[in-house]
Amino acid sequence: MASIKILRRRIRSIQGTAKITRAMEMIATAKLRRTQQQALAGRPYSQKIRQVIANLAIEPRVKGGIPPLLQKRDVKKIYVIYMTTDRGLCGGLNTNLNRMVARFILEQKVPVSLITVGRKGRSFTRSSGLNIYAEFTGLGDRATVRETLPISQIVVQDYSKGDVDLVYLAYPHFISTMLQKPTIEVLLPVEPAKVPPGQIGEYIYEPGASAVLNDLLPRFVEMQVYHAVLELIASEQSARMVAMRNASEAAQDMIEALTLTLNKARQESITKEISEITGGAEIFKA
Repeated sequence: MASIKILRRRIRSIQGTAKITRAMEMIATAKLRRTQQQALAGRPYSQKIRQVIANLAIEPRVKGGIPPLLQKRDVKKIYVIYMTTDRGLCGGLNTNLNRMVARFILEQKVPVSLITVGRKGRSFTRSSGLNIYAEFTGLGDRATVRETLPISQIVVQDYSKGDVDLVYLAYPHFISTMLQKPTIEVLLPVEPAKVPPGQIGEYIYEPGASAVLNDLLPRFVEMQVYHAVLELIASEQSARMVAMRNASEAAQDMIEALTLTLNKARQESITKEISEITGGAEIFKA
């Protein structure tokens, strides 16, 4: 059995760790409400803009050919915008994303280049020897559309020039505090929402449906990337809150177990001392 001094040192060490994990849990909890509201608020906009694009893309309204961001080509090269956190201590969030992206790349028969967002994804791709086309870090937990514009501009420009034929977006989809689902979906070419024939509206667009569509498609890509970043931030804070709560509970269990061991060690020490005193007294009586 470990000595009393070592047990007390262990207990103090774990108590210090528990204070840190509780503080991190409280910080993540405070940030979670704001990030969760932002992620959920962006979903109706994304759905509505898809419907508008679908309405605009209906022939023969769009003249002059299909816009570049709607064109489907034979796939010879793929981009994946791979979104992970900058920091760890958020459970298995990044591990699940790494596993999903690695499996996806192995299934492809054409070259895949990664645009990493976050230090954890960058570290994984470098250690795995994957091809990194661009990397972005330090967005923080209050990212704005302006800060995410360089990400979307890269894929919009390369797809318009024909340098890439398919662009995917990989990110954690925030479902609830306890569940964040790794998701990979097609970003380019833009896939308009399917509108039933009876629900097609007759609108007049100025300066014209084609001009509006060409201007709207890049904005749509920008908002999809920004919304994925919001989903990432909300997932990170919820995963960290749960992970730190579990760590605090595990630390408390360890403290209780070590305290019980300490009490047993102290009891044994006291019993041994009493036995020695009693034995000495018996010797003097003899």
